[in-house]
Amino acid sequence: MSSPPSSSLYPIHLLMDELKSEDVVLRLSSIRRLSTIALALGPQRTRDELIPFLQDQLDDEDEVLLVLAEELGGFAEYVGGREWAWTVLGPLENLAAVEETLVRDKAAESISKISAVLSAEAIEDHFLPLLRRLASGDWFTSRTSACALFAAAYPIATTPVQEEMRKMFSGLTSDDTPMVRRAAAKALGPFAKSAADLPNQHPLLISDFIPLYRKLAADDQDSVRLLTIPDLIALASALTPEEVKEHLLDPMRASVTDKSWRVRYMVANEFVGLAESVGESVIREELVSAFVGLLKDNEAEVRTAAAGQVPGLSKLVDKEVILARILPCVRDLATDSSQHVRASLAMQISGLAPLLGTDSTVEHLLPLFLQLLKDDFSDVRLNLIGKLDQVNDVIGIERLSQALLPAIMELAEDKQWRVRQAIIEYIPLLAQQLGVQFFDDKLGQLCMSWLGDTVFSIREAATINLKKLTDVFGVDWARTTIIPKVLEMGDHQNYLYRMTTIFAITTMAPALNLAIIKDHVLDSALNLANDPIPNIRFNVAKCLETLALVLAGSPEGQEIIQRRIIPAVKKLQEDQDADVRYFATKAYERTTGDELRGAEPMVLS
Repeated sequence: MSSPPSSSLYPIHLLMDELKSEDVVLRLSSIRRLSTIALALGPQRTRDELIPFLQDQLDDEDEVLLVLAEELGGFAEYVGGREWAWTVLGPLENLAAVEETLVRDKAAESISKISAVLSAEAIEDHFLPLLRRLASGDWFTSRTSACALFAAAYPIATTPVQEEMRKMFSGLTSDDTPMVRRAAAKALGPFAKSAADLPNQHPLLISDFIPLYRKLAADDQDSVRLLTIPDLIALASALTPEEVKEHLLDPMRASVTDKSWRVRYMVANEFVGLAESVGESVIREELVSAFVGLLKDNEAEVRTAAAGQVPGLSKLVDKEVILARILPCVRDLATDSSQHVRASLAMQISGLAPLLGTDSTVEHLLPLFLQLLKDDFSDVRLNLIGKLDQVNDVIGIERLSQALLPAIMELAEDKQWRVRQAIIEYIPLLAQQLGVQFFDDKLGQLCMSWLGDTVFSIREAATINLKKLTDVFGVDWARTTIIPKVLEMGDHQNYLYRMTTIFAITTMAPALNLAIIKDHVLDSALNLANDPIPNIRFNVAKCLETLALVLAGSPEGQEIIQRRIIPAVKKLQEDQDADVRYFATKAYERTTGDELRGAEPMVLS
């Protein structure tokens, strides 16, 4: 008779035992199974037994608490749905007051999730008392958690509760502890947005929320002030341009010229979002001048952030404004003393081309591109090369290549091998933009010359480059243009060239088809199996393995493997060199094994 009750008690007792274990992994595992246990217990027993147990059992490991806070966020359905969701708030309130920030943040996120499904009565009876307790807690930890809880519950609450919530939040913005004011500054934007989305709340934005923003924006701690920039954007988005001018213009000006570079950095970083939220007239009258000021800021970090916003802001102003106000600053940034500023500009400057049109791009931007392509800092050059397609779309490939190709060719033969390597990695991107005809005329010979470079990393990058070019232009192009040149190097008296042939075949194999491998590539690989240099012979073993993996997809390919590749690999297994025998044996196992069809081609080290 006693077996049914004991079996129904089993999940909760097991959980209790596991949560008291000294093994953290076991405790974590049991917390992750909470939903399964709750499902087994049913809503009633989950509310009566599991939730009180979790409320009393506060683990000392932050990792366990973090997982618990996350799990409880989805617990509403296990305690009986919307009507009983408030019961989950108890354990989460404890978690929202712990010392570890990650746990508190996750607990606040889960409380917000739960509060979003509560009724107005449950908000008043259960959520509001929790909010009061957290907002008036002795430790700053609970007060910081309270700041994040207002936005989700506010739209559901009744008018008197909403009023109390606004008063409570106002108290948190004046808290003595900077950490709490920081949390309030971070939460003000979402809170204001949740109020702005409700009918009849617009006057409250001006009467209640803007004073809170102004107070935080004038805080004596720059770590608080910098967090008010997203609040400014959220409030400006909800107001008319006239209201923005009346209520937000002064604090906006103060932020742009703030004495702390971190605040100015935040303004610069969010400048496009700010501009989009305030309306055309404010952009024209205020923000263009402010942006010019940030582009000329004393701090390199601020200029770097502002440089990243150049195309975004330029889309919001007239072409004349770009040419008269923004472009002179861009010219200065192209020669900025900070390499990070120049790199940020190089990443974004191409975005101006579609806005300026063909003639202005040729006249104003091409000289800057040329200058940045010759920059000493490699990231500047690479960031620019990576975005040339936007310029190509505006001025056409002829003009672009005439202006910039000499600089690219110069970089491709740079005495620093890392610069050469970086250019190689961008060649496929350029090839895609330039087209096959132009590539063959101007860059084809250059790509082949890298295969004979004195630095191994360049030769390796060059072989990878050939595979990518084959993907771009197709196997027929590869068969006529590059494969003959690659195979020709297999007869070179310098063993490094012969090695490069094997590397190139191995790397390109996945991009080739059966006909090219059978008619052109395989013979060269098999000839090199008899090379006097052991390093070449064991790389041939790796190469044959990769070719077999490519060929294995068709009956004809399987026949070639049996007739030509396996005998060659067997012969290499009897080689006098131990390394050759080792790699040949590995190749044989993979070439003849069951994994052949599903295996990945080998990547050469």
